[in-house]
Amino acid sequence: MLNPQLLTTFSAIVSAGSISAAATRLGCGKSVISRQLSRLESDLGARLIQRTTRKLTLTEVGKVVLLEAQQIDRALNNVAQISGQFQQEVRGPLRVACPRPLGQRHLVPLITEFTRLHPLVEVTLLVEDRMTDLVAEQIDVALRAANLEDSTLVARKLADNPRTLVASPSYLARAGVPKTPSDLTQHECLLWTRDNRVYDEWPFTLDGVTERVRVQGRIHVNDGMALAATACAGAGITLMDRLLVEQELSSGELVELLPQYSLAPGPSIYAVYPARQWLALNTSTFVEFLLNQRFAQRV
Repeated sequence: MLNPQLLTTFSAIVSAGSISAAATRLGCGKSVISRQLSRLESDLGARLIQRTTRKLTLTEVGKVVLLEAQQIDRALNNVAQISGQFQQEVRGPLRVACPRPLGQRHLVPLITEFTRLHPLVEVTLLVEDRMTDLVAEQIDVALRAANLEDSTLVARKLADNPRTLVASPSYLARAGVPKTPSDLTQHECLLWTRDNRVYDEWPFTLDGVTERVRVQGRIHVNDGMALAATACAGAGITLMDRLLVEQELSSGELVELLPQYSLAPGPSIYAVYPARQWLALNTSTFVEFLLNQRFAQRV
């Protein structure tokens, strides 16, 4: 009979993309993983992966075996979730992923409070701006500000994401205060950029009429926190998610401009987790904690 552990190792190699990455994820030596793969191929009498110095490619047999190995992974995970669901205490590891601005500004204080309430929980916070693969990277909960399309995930809405136009008092004292959206064409604007695209068209709506203004600026930033810091430094006017500058608006470091105009909101904030029949108690408790803490009020 095949050793199921060999199949889970094979699945980990494929999801990680390499033997060395799988070894890191599983916490064992590269040679151990390599031997387990060779043992599985020997037991099956077929090569599962074509190995080169640059990449691993599944054989046709490997593709079929992978589907069965993934079923074993799901079954083992379900068993673990069932055990976790029937625990009397909230305990054990909890892996949480979050974009950097949300993590720094809002999630870190909440995690601190959650671990105080549940001292047996061990939280690993992964602060990354990329879209993590929750299943492959064994993430229990992720916070995302995005339009969600993955039907394999459960999404719980935490907050809306309004946007605001801001500048520092020092910039406004130097350059003047814009009275209408068209005035922005005469100002230095700080522009958000992503994937080689610069977002320099800003829409403003008043009484049902939307005016789109093409702005200009010499500073382009691909990070929300850095964009807020640049505005605080007096470099210009910027349009950004309000949740990232709420503290600066309260302290007076930044001033809201053209408040009579409506701005298109950003994607809502969600807590997402893999769709499972059984959800570990620490995961479900953490999600409910985020909802009960009125996350929306914090952003």
